[in-house]
Amino acid sequence: MDKRGDFIAGILIGGLIGAAIGILYAPKSGKETREDIARKADELLAKAKEEYEYAAEKSRKTYEETVRRLKSMEKTALVKAEAVEETIEEIAERGKEKIQEGKSRLKKAIDAGVEAFKEEQGKAV
Repeated sequence: MDKRGDFIAGILIGGLIGAAIGILYAPKSGKETREDIARKADELLAKAKEEYEYAAEKSRKTYEETVRRLKSMEKTALVKAEAVEETIEEIAERGKEKIQEGKSRLKKAIDAGVEAFKEEQGKAV
């Protein structure tokens, strides 16, 4: 509980104790004392209800702000994930091109080697 809640709880409890002591020691009839106790209880209940509503509203606002921030973070994460996916696709495409170039050079080198071998064989005979 925050400091404000502790303070309010202290006021409510202190008020209740003070009212009870004041009523018990007051020179009034039993009926008047019961009416005073009921009135004070109603006042304290109203204050407690106000504080509960305040805390509930504060919690609701905090919850809504948290949800808003999480949605914003989700959107940011999706944008970044899409950017990473595009980068990966580009890198994969460049890799495929490099492999094709390497295969083409290797095939040309092998063909040149075979051709050179055939020429050397033809000279030796």
